[in-house]
Amino acid sequence: MEIIQEALQRRQKALSEYDSKRLLRAYGFPVVREKLVTSRAGAEKAAKEIGLPVVLKGCSPEVTHKTEKKLIEIDLRSLKEVGRAYDGIVQRAGDTNLDGILVQEMVKGSRELVIGMIRDAQFGPCVMFGLGGIFTEVLKDVSFRIAPLERRDALEMAKEIKGAPVLGAYRGMEPVDMDLLVSMLIGAGKLGLDLEAVKEVDVNPLIISGSKPVAVDALVVLEEKGKP
Repeated sequence: MEIIQEALQRRQKALSEYDSKRLLRAYGFPVVREKLVTSRAGAEKAAKEIGLPVVLKGCSPEVTHKTEKKLIEIDLRSLKEVGRAYDGIVQRAGDTNLDGILVQEMVKGSRELVIGMIRDAQFGPCVMFGLGGIFTEVLKDVSFRIAPLERRDALEMAKEIKGAPVLGAYRGMEPVDMDLLVSMLIGAGKLGLDLEAVKEVDVNPLIISGSKPVAVDALVVLEEKGKP
């Protein structure tokens, strides 16, 4: 795939968030509405087109932990806030080589999931599913399957986690669109089988907006010895 080939030629260790989501979209993942911009005016225009409130993020394959570097501004409710946030992110990025600034729709939802793919030395591509957000590493409420996945495998993964009840009609919320979730899990496995150069995929958080899972952040880690 061209995105992978170009990244490897540039000796990138990972795809940027923007390119990660472009890749995931090709494998059936619904992703947040967003635009990559390179100017303050561009950010304000994108925010107006997407609709306030929005989120701004510094975008670079060199930055995998944007929060720690303070390259994220959330819940921006006016164009003035958007412009100020753009300038602030660029300033804090310093010498980091940014591809641009991502202007994203502010997706709201109280349920957060995670989907991942890990290339195991023994078993090959393995798909991971569980509760997402900031507590993923703390709770470790996840399940795994070796790719390729069938619908039955994906449904079993969803039922195995302790937090499975949140996938149903929970506290007045709609049940999660399981057909869409299943297709995403199957797609994660297919991605791992198709693209040997992809070492890891981390889609976190996957926010449930109404009933639909939406990828609002993603990271694709590359392995130079692989062949895209």
